[in-house]
Amino acid sequence: MSSDSSLIKPEDLELKPIERADTIPSAWYTTSVFLELEENAVFKKNWQLACHESQIPRPGDSICRTVAGNPILIVRDHTDEIRAFYNVCRHRGGPLSVKSGTTTVLQCKYHGWTYLMDGSLRGVPQFDRVELFDKKDFGLKPVKTETWQGLIFISLDENSLPLRDVIGGISERISPNRLDKMEYHTTTIDLIECNWKVYVDNYLEGYHIPIVHPELSGLLDYKNYVTETAEHYSLQYSPFSDTSADNPYKAEDGQAFYYFIYPNIMLNILPGRLQTNIIEPVGHDKCRVIFDYFYTDPIKAEEQGTIQNDLEYSAKIQQEDIEICEAVQAGLRSDVYDKGRFSVKRELGVWHFQTLLKKNLLDFQF
Repeated sequence: MSSDSSLIKPEDLELKPIERADTIPSAWYTTSVFLELEENAVFKKNWQLACHESQIPRPGDSICRTVAGNPILIVRDHTDEIRAFYNVCRHRGGPLSVKSGTTTVLQCKYHGWTYLMDGSLRGVPQFDRVELFDKKDFGLKPVKTETWQGLIFISLDENSLPLRDVIGGISERISPNRLDKMEYHTTTIDLIECNWKVYVDNYLEGYHIPIVHPELSGLLDYKNYVTETAEHYSLQYSPFSDTSADNPYKAEDGQAFYYFIYPNIMLNILPGRLQTNIIEPVGHDKCRVIFDYFYTDPIKAEEQGTIQNDLEYSAKIQQEDIEICEAVQAGLRSDVYDKGRFSVKRELGVWHFQTLLKKNLLDFQF
């Protein structure tokens, strides 16, 4: 093993069925060196959700993301094509933005170097006496992009699996819902004092719902809470015990889908509504959770109070999750905890996620 993986023992990477598996070691949540390993083995190797097409609807619109410490710029060019680049000027590393007054040129905010939307270097101010300099050698580094159901994904790995192989089967399962028919409405962001995997683990099981979310538990038919797993994603869903109009989680036809796409993407899908969650590590003990809300008819949803209700109820559930995740992070740092075991009935999604993580680490190291 490399020195970066000195925290990993061979037995930690054993792939066991859930009935016999341990949870991953606490050190994987509490050390900065492990996050550095994950950046290379996980985040640089897998597809990341950038945004929805409706968040950059016009030529020249752009949005910024960070993947494994790399700033990324996603932009819609004047031909309506979606492009992504490392948001790094090739001069001295400054950030880029669409040049004011044009939809065809990117400009560095530091020294004003300009690039065309294909990433080629166009303008180099006050460089006339520089020798052995060829603009063709200093174009922007592109980032691989693919779009599915209006959602734009990016990958830092040119050899990553085709996106269709990762999300295959979801479109058919959620039909007649169409995510590309949704329109962006709102973003909320939470900075949470826990490792990114603590938040993911928590999302992936309903085991904690009766304890942490008693109000939500009263709305769901908890006995029939189901988790399904595919190769690269998992799905959670539950019938509603409360089918009244006051139930903020009630879908029009009773169908709600909660997808997790490895390693850090969450899609909460209901008829006419979509909430995406992107989990970004900020440090080994902090993460940023980006919530984006989309609606098929935002004006109608606004008038009916659906959006306000969604935001208020989501904020309540999120605060409950934040409190327990931060407490779990403290427990993982303690002297008395290393590994636990899985509930076969309730923690299939967590086991599935941690198994995929182990597979990424095995592929990266050996």
